[in-house]
Amino acid sequence: MTDQTAVCRRLVGRTAVITGAGSGIGLATARRLASEGAHVVCADIDEAAGKAAAEEVGGLFVQVDVTDSEQVEALYKTAFDTYGSVDITFNNAGISPPDDDSILTTGLDAWKRVQEVNLTSVYLCCKHALPYMQRQFAETGRGGSIINTASFVAVMGAATSQISYTASKGGVLAMSRELGVQFAREGIRVNALCPGPVNTPLLKELFAKDPERAARRLVHVPVGRFAEPEEIASAVAFLASDDSSFVNAAEFLVDGGIAGAYVTPV
Repeated sequence: MTDQTAVCRRLVGRTAVITGAGSGIGLATARRLASEGAHVVCADIDEAAGKAAAEEVGGLFVQVDVTDSEQVEALYKTAFDTYGSVDITFNNAGISPPDDDSILTTGLDAWKRVQEVNLTSVYLCCKHALPYMQRQFAETGRGGSIINTASFVAVMGAATSQISYTASKGGVLAMSRELGVQFAREGIRVNALCPGPVNTPLLKELFAKDPERAARRLVHVPVGRFAEPEEIASAVAFLASDDSSFVNAAEFLVDGGIAGAYVTPV
C-alpha cells in the first residue's frame, strides 16, 4: 500500500465531496484526498462518524440522506459556497443488507431499499454535482471528475448471490458510462470504480455472520486476500487527479485479479 507520508499533492485547491465518508472506503479516501491537498466535504448519514472524519482531515461535515434529492442538492451547494468549487465527487455511499440474497428469497422491500441507497443516490449526486462542473468548465476551462462506486460484481456477477446489490451496481456502471460520454467535451470525466471485496466494516459485519459466505468469496481472489480500504482510496485519488486525464467512461477494476482469473491459483 502507498505510504501516506509520501504521496504527491495532486489535488491542491480542489474540492472533493465524498458520500459515505464516515467509514471504510469513504474514510480512507477522505484521508488520502486531504493528504493530496484537496478540500474535503465529508457527507454521511451518521453524524458522529461523519463529524469525526471531517475533523480528522480538516474538512467539512454535511449530514445527508443520499436518497433525498433536496438534501443532496444542499450538499453540493454547501460545498460550493464554502470552498468556491466542486471539482471531485466520489459517490460511495452504499449498503449490502443481509436480507439481500437469492432472487427467490429477497423481498421487494429489500430490493427497493438497496436500489435507493446504491443507485438512486448516485443518480442524485451526479445530477446535482454536474451543473457546478459545467459552469466551472465554461468559466475556467476546468471541469471535474466524478467517481461512482460500482463493484466487480457489476462486471462478472457474484459468487454468492446478492441480487439487489449486484443489480444496483450494474446500474451504476451503465450510468457512469453514459454520463462519461455525454459530458466529456465539457471537461467532465465520469468513471465507475469497481472494487473487489474490501476489508470494510460492512464486509466484516456481513461475513462475521456467515463465515461460509466469506470463504466462498476469498477462494476466488488470486492474490489470496481481500483489499484494504487504503488501496481503493489510492485508485480514487488517481481517478480524481489529472494523472487520469484520458480515463473516462471506464469500468476501473481494483479487484486483485478476480475478473481476469479463469481458475483460482492454489
